[in-house]
Amino acid sequence: MALFGRRKKDAAAPEPEGSGDRLDTAESPVEPEGRGPWDADEVPELGSRIDLGAIRLPKRAGSQVKMELDSKTRRVVAVRLMLDASSLQLQAFAAPRSEGLWEELRGEIRDQVVKQGGSADERSGPFGRELLARLPARLPDGRTGSRPARFIGVDGPRWFLRAVVSGKATVDAEAAAALEDILADVVVVRGTDARPPRDLLTLHLPGRPAEAGPEVPGGRPSLDLPKRGPEITETR
Repeated sequence: MALFGRRKKDAAAPEPEGSGDRLDTAESPVEPEGRGPWDADEVPELGSRIDLGAIRLPKRAGSQVKMELDSKTRRVVAVRLMLDASSLQLQAFAAPRSEGLWEELRGEIRDQVVKQGGSADERSGPFGRELLARLPARLPDGRTGSRPARFIGVDGPRWFLRAVVSGKATVDAEAAAALEDILADVVVVRGTDARPPRDLLTLHLPGRPAEAGPEVPGGRPSLDLPKRGPEITETR
């Protein structure tokens, strides 16, 4: 199985929406053809993306970017983009040089969802194999129900990008396509430091380099869906 092969399509990747978000440059950076997410070596220029450290996130008009913080260390542990009634949570991790993580992690996520009383079905998606899960949730009236979530994984060169789609985009094809377009234009900045597999790659607030601080114990991708909690919001 090809771990790091790029998914090609007939036409070049679509232009980002919201021309007002573009940087004022004499020439637009050259973008590779095909479909990402991309490695920083493939797309070295920031272009019309937000620099969040390990993740460079495409700008979209009307979106909100929320940086999720660890409640104890205050370290940024995930980025969540809200668009209309949909959510896209992103985390990037170090991965082995010779193999990917997603095939192994899919089984782990499925087992944990089932253990928590939910269900998860594997299917083919635009980024390869993914999980469509129904996670236990407390309904407004106090009863126990469930909420859908899509777990998407992308194995890159020495990095792994995990995406969780929730909200309207789990049931509406048009909303799903909008978040998939954003995910396909993400750039991952792995860096050259030696890191153990599953180590969480460093994120920082927009325009603010990360400060040295305590690491989050264990770098494993979490099952947690985006939650209301410690976060900083930037409206686009």
